[in-house]
Amino acid sequence: MARTDSCKERLLESLKDAESAAHYLTACLEDEDPEVFLLALRDVAEARGGVGRLARRAGLNRENLYRMLSRSGNPALRSLDAVLASLGLRISVQPKASRRSPGRWRPVPARITAPLGTRSRA
Repeated sequence: MARTDSCKERLLESLKDAESAAHYLTACLEDEDPEVFLLALRDVAEARGGVGRLARRAGLNRENLYRMLSRSGNPALRSLDAVLASLGLRISVQPKASRRSPGRWRPVPARITAPLGTRSRA
């Protein structure tokens, strides 16, 4: 089990960086299961001091935030925005490719981005 713990530790260490966290969350958005994104967001919260600290910074109730970031979570956009802002991140939306003209556009998923000039505040 030490190998798994080591992987998790390395993941959490990398998620302290805003750009790494943005790439991780973007990759998780590409999964068809929304649970994957919420659990990834919980990983980022854990890397940045835990869900309790995140709840205080975002101005949200800790218990509600735990529920929101669970497998069955269904966060409101306002709550999700508060959480991402507290982590130094934001959502951006980009057009998806049209199936009728595959040569003109390529699919681009929504991206979680770190505001320019920000680094992690571990």
